[in-house]
Parts: sequence; structure tokens; C-alpha cells
Amino acid sequence: MSSDPRIERALRASLTPALAPGHPPQLAAALLHAVFPGGARIRPKLTLAVAQACGEDDPALTDAAAAAIELLHCASLVHDDLPCFDDAETRRGRPSVHRAFGERLAVLAGDALIVAAFDVLGPAARRHLSRLPVLLRAITQGVGMPMGIVAGQAWECEPQLSLAEYQQAKTGALFAAATMAGAQAAGADGEPWRALGERLGQTYQVADDIRDVMLDAQALGKPGGQDVARDRPSYARALGLDGAMAEFQRLVQATLLTVPACPGAAQFRQLIRREADRLVPQHLCAQVAAAA
Repeated sequence: MSSDPRIERALRASLTPALAPGHPPQLAAALLHAVFPGGARIRPKLTLAVAQACGEDDPALTDAAAAAIELLHCASLVHDDLPCFDDAETRRGRPSVHRAFGERLAVLAGDALIVAAFDVLGPAARRHLSRLPVLLRAITQGVGMPMGIVAGQAWECEPQLSLAEYQQAKTGALFAAATMAGAQAAGADGEPWRALGERLGQTYQVADDIRDVMLDAQALGKPGGQDVARDRPSYARALGLDGAMAEFQRLVQATLLTVPACPGAAQFRQLIRREADRLVPQHLCAQVAAAA
């Protein structure tokens, strides 16, 4: 999935208030560093794709929902990289926010991105104000307690955890929020899209676990081998590389079957196939098969 100018415009617009003159310039710079240039922007692209598949009729609201999802994702990365968690030196091929601006500004930048995410939704919902409550509910469920990304991070602090519950909260919840928000921004029911988002999140997490083992920091844009180094649960550790690869391929097929019936279903399945090939290219599959 290549960069989408629509998403980049929406993200820049969402940060415009924070960059106005008279605001702390170093914090503003940290916000820009955290958001641009972005990674694959998978979550906001899902939001746009689902909205279009559901007959999008309010592009401004869709853009705001997509921007909110990505801002929350970026906030989670800033906090995840902090010394109290992963102490990551790089993110997206550049110094992590706390390495570039210091730990205090990194904490504040993550907090500011969370606030900006919710701030962008209200003004965009003027045409269809009745859609705002369900949008807010879906997005808050994706980030908060008991099953959002905050809970996923908190599971790493527990002495025991369930791998499925951990990965669902850490990754699946925000993917579900992305797909549901896309439907809701278009005036459709978000619930039929929840299972697709959760399955996509699980698929992405298995791929991320495989990539953490097989790719170096330059290819990942962040430190590799972190699951082992930090004694973190992962599918690659639990199932072995060949088992994780088989699980990834199973999940891709299951995800294709989970796409709800809609006018854009065929195009959506093509998008999933392309993203699966990007995450785990054929040469990685071949390496695992040869080793097995």
C-alpha cells in the first residue's frame, strides 16, 4: 500500500492547531517527528477503504476518522519506544522521539497526539452529527481499557498473560476500530466490520513477529530481535518460524473470507492480498520453507 496523499493532507490539517505561533516549538517539532514521514499508514488506509466500500458520502468525516486512528497509533509508538518500555533507538528508520527530543518531550508528544486525535473528529461531524457518538465509541474501545492498545501495553507488565488476549489488545483492537470507523463515517453499521478488523490485526501481528526474527533494523526501520531480547511473547516464539508462517498464511485466507458483503468487496480482497505480500514477501516464505 503506497502513501495516500489524502491521508497525509488530513494528518497535516489535524496538527495545524498544535503548530500555531506561540506554542512550544520543541513540542511541535516532536509531534511532526512522530507523525511524518509515516510508515505504511495501514490503519487509516483501512478506514478509507471501508468507507469507500460502504458508499462513502462524507469525505471530511472519513478523513477525520482516518487521521484520528493514525494519530492514536503514532502516540502508541512514541510511548512504546520510551525507556520504560522498549527503549527503542529508532522508529521508521529515524531516531525515536525520545532519542531526538528527550524523554520528557516524548511523553508530552504522545499525550498531545491522543488529544489531537479526538479533537479532529468533532468539527468534521457537522454534516452528520448523529454519526459522532458511534465513531467515538469505536475509537475509544480501540485504544482504552479493557481491550484496547493501552491494555495491550499493560499486559507486558503482568507476570502471566494469554498470547491471544495480549495480541488482540495490542494490535487487533485498533485495526477493528479502523474498519468500524470507516463504515460508521459512511453512515453504515460498523459491527459487521469488527471481525474483519480483528482478523486483520491478528494477521498483521503474526507478520510482525516473523519480521522481527527474520529482518534487520535497516529493513524494519526499528530494532529487530526485540521479542527475544525483551522476553516478549510472540507467535514466532510460541510456534516456531515455520509454525508462525503457516499461521500467517491461514489467517490471510480467513481474512479474505471475513470481508462483509458490499459493493467494494472484490477490491477490498485485492488490497488484503497486496498488503500480505508486502508484509511477508515470497522470499521470506521460501527461506522459512527451506529451513523447515
